[in-house]
Amino acid sequence: MDFWIKAAQLICSLSLLVVLHEFGHYIPAKLFRTRVEKFYLFFDPWFSIFKKKVGETTWGIGWLPLGGYVKIAGMVDESMDTEQLAKPAEPWEFRSKPAWQRLIIMIGGVVVNLILGIFIYICIVFAWGEEQIQTKDLQAGLSVHPYLKKYNIQSGDNVLSVNGEHMMHFNDINNRIMLRGGRNLKVKHQNGTIETITLPETISTELFQVGAFPAFGLRHQSTTIDSIATGSNADKAGLKPNDKLIQINGQSINFYDDITSSLYNKRGKKTAVVVQRGNMQDTIDVMVTPEGTLGFYAKTGKFIDEKVAKKHYYSFGESISKGVSKGYYTLADYAAQFKFVFTKKGASSIGGFAAIGNMFPPVWDWHAFWATTALLSIILAFMNILPIPALDGGHVIFLLYEIITGKEAPQKVLEYAQYVGFILLISLVIYANGNDIFRWLTA
Repeated sequence: MDFWIKAAQLICSLSLLVVLHEFGHYIPAKLFRTRVEKFYLFFDPWFSIFKKKVGETTWGIGWLPLGGYVKIAGMVDESMDTEQLAKPAEPWEFRSKPAWQRLIIMIGGVVVNLILGIFIYICIVFAWGEEQIQTKDLQAGLSVHPYLKKYNIQSGDNVLSVNGEHMMHFNDINNRIMLRGGRNLKVKHQNGTIETITLPETISTELFQVGAFPAFGLRHQSTTIDSIATGSNADKAGLKPNDKLIQINGQSINFYDDITSSLYNKRGKKTAVVVQRGNMQDTIDVMVTPEGTLGFYAKTGKFIDEKVAKKHYYSFGESISKGVSKGYYTLADYAAQFKFVFTKKGASSIGGFAAIGNMFPPVWDWHAFWATTALLSIILAFMNILPIPALDGGHVIFLLYEIITGKEAPQKVLEYAQYVGFILLISLVIYANGNDIFRWLTA
């Protein structure tokens, strides 16, 4: 059932985003009296699920859910209709319009996705408010990835400010360090002392490479196993659901982050795990993976400082400012983390539709649905403006070249670029979804 709920949310979200993105192309095309021959949700190779011609445009739904498209007359696009392009240009064709009009038509989809993402964030902030967990109020401190112990930051410590700015939520610490250049941390240690710690410029890359993102979270005392991955080291060693972890390598386990810290210190080695199983205790030797895991999921427990969480509500005017800010930082943060894609670990982390679907919760939650949809809308805008042939950004590059030089790019260059871009995109889709399948098979 979880699968179908996630799948339904994914289809609804992507359908909304794709249709509105394509309207971003369709509306300026019609305003500039350019003929739009097709408007499709999903792709329709060989046949359509539904189609109906209204005026000069055929509206339809394809069977291949990889996006959607509008076919604009006289434009080099994924249809590769070279027969039409071989004829003299008609006044209602895309290629007959001034370069500035063609540029507006091409960036229309990206603009719509940006505006839509910001609009949804405004509505979310107004309807549901914003959770605030000021780190200065935490009694048990933060859960900290053990990698940061080398910089004298560990679980139980509090990060009061980053670059002089007080933290209104623990996620703000993660974002500022990983994506916004936050390096100067004011840290309150468990013994009450306060220290200013300066992290190196390479810290974001370091944390990404060791899988320490997010590096900070709230502490909880759930140390009982909920489920175990089939074929994992935990499974092979004989650990079972409902086992309560008491000790790892001689260290007592009181918090969940004690587990992560103990395992991280024994990564790639065998360690003794003491578990409470019913009324008995058992000691089990388990091989820790190089990443510092065993292959189990702990039961979700209440956070120790849950009472510190507060909901802050905004007026509609305040929500506009907050929503615009959230949209801006969502785009900026996504662009900042894009650099990690070009690393070995980043390439292996790329996911397809299964990864996107897992962004949605296993129950239908409107707050989570709209928050994920807003994020996907911003991501769709960013990805589409990349200067890759076959994407909107590829067309924009050629149009800017034309505007600057006063010369159109040769028709054959546009056609070959479209072929290359299409092959690149299909290869990326296959690779990303292949990663999903590999992770599923090896889970």
